Amino acid sequence: MSDDNKLVAEARTQFGKGAARKIRAAGKIPAVIYGHGTEPQHVTLPGHEVALIIRKANAILDLDISGKSQLALVKDVQKDPVRQIIEHLDLIVVRKGEKVIVDIPVHLEGESAPGTSVNLDATTISIEVEATHIPERVVVSIEGLEEGTHITAAEVELPSGSTLVSDPELLVVGITGEVAADLGEEEESAGETEGAAEDAAAEESAE
Repeated sequence: MSDDNKLVAEARTQFGKGAARKIRAAGKIPAVIYGHGTEPQHVTLPGHEVALIIRKANAILDLDISGKSQLALVKDVQKDPVRQIIEHLDLIVVRKGEKVIVDIPVHLEGESAPGTSVNLDATTISIEVEATHIPERVVVSIEGLEEGTHITAAEVELPSGSTLVSDPELLVVGITGEVAADLGEEEESAGETEGAAEDAAAEESAE
């Protein structure tokens, strides 16, 4: 885990919408940390640093809370729907060596065979992995794959030390011939339009 994830968290004693607005106005973010049977801890985090860290999925924060170190997994990010400003974070307590279940983004690499279309049916897959070694993504190569090829979760190469939690039969990627099918639909649509125009012309002539 990178040192960039180390943050100083300030204990928070004031709550409510008014207090939260003051925190955000000061460039900070209110957050709550819970888990492992501990009492929820309400803290304030530096806004800019947090915004940079959570651009990555499943970020782990190494927090300094009153001189004590605490690892926490970002569980939920609440944002203003219009301004996209981070309003609040939910964090879960984790410990070194502990395994967690997380959803990992699927990244496609390469190009399928000419004349085919790629459908990413599952944008994430669930894995169990050590909390301090959560990968940013899993990579699936589609280089040269032909129409009709299916890749399931069981066929995705997982990072070392992780195990699959998603259904092994979950369809992750499907290769189809939709490019050709779309052309056929366009031709059929053009034919229907032409036929309608001819019918209209015939009706007008009859009048």
